[in-house]
Amino acid sequence: MTMSYPTQLLRPSAITERALGVCRLYVVRHGTTTMNVENRYRGRRDIPLDAQGYQDAVDAARLLSKVGLTAVYTGPLRRTIATAQIIADEARVPDLRILHGLNNVDYGAWEGMTADEAMMYDPVAFGLYRTSPSRAACPLGERLSDAQDRMIGALQLIGSRHLGETVAAVTHAVMIRLAVARLNGVDAESWRIPVGRGSLCGFEIDAAGTRLTDLPAGSDVD
Repeated sequence: MTMSYPTQLLRPSAITERALGVCRLYVVRHGTTTMNVENRYRGRRDIPLDAQGYQDAVDAARLLSKVGLTAVYTGPLRRTIATAQIIADEARVPDLRILHGLNNVDYGAWEGMTADEAMMYDPVAFGLYRTSPSRAACPLGERLSDAQDRMIGALQLIGSRHLGETVAAVTHAVMIRLAVARLNGVDAESWRIPVGRGSLCGFEIDAAGTRLTDLPAGSDVD
């Protein structure tokens, strides 16, 4: 899948960012897995990238090789670590930093199910999941508001460590959606924005807070 990005997303602005004390953060969705292809909720299942997933990671790494990364963060699952390692290798960043705040939502009983199966399992909970992240909870799993809090906390922590730098973090589609929804004040069905596999979402973080600068490319709304 070929992705195009706004020119500002990949601007090499390290001098400006150092002067202003701004952390430029690229949040990357991990590459494709077999469960993505099957459109099943992955949750905390530690499944690897498939062949397309490695290509997704290579494509992201090539884009990010132009921006002067100084650090690469990742959630703790194999699919995010593998994506992050390819990005770090391309950028010549020596070490990955694992941050559990970037881990996927715990889907509980829904893990491994398709959306249709999840709706049949608990129609009320599924309706809230689709339409109101502030009130939704996965059966036997995590509240979306809790996942949203830890994702925003992870972004803020990374930003506080890397003011004046450009860094990357690899996570999951739903975590990117939750962060975007919080920053845009969205609590409706429109929170489920498209997030392509291997796509980049741009943030800026400084003493004034966290700001969304660029939405991810792609058409996936899984």
